[in-house]
Amino acid sequence: MESGPAIFAGAVFALFGGALLVWTGVRVRRGEPVAQGVSQVASATLASLAAVIALGLGAYCLTRA
Repeated sequence: MESGPAIFAGAVFALFGGALLVWTGVRVRRGEPVAQGVSQVASATLASLAAVIALGLGAYCLTRA
């Protein structure tokens, strides 16, 4: 009964992290800005770090369910 919210949260984190990582990769590969008015390297690094953290949180939630 209590694993339902953990599975839901894990799925949300995993989907968000995966989508953010793919989106960031596509933007960098095309040479388009990841964030307006910010260095390309800094914004891509920060977005990738956020994506990896979200994927890690998703994995943590799913292993605890």
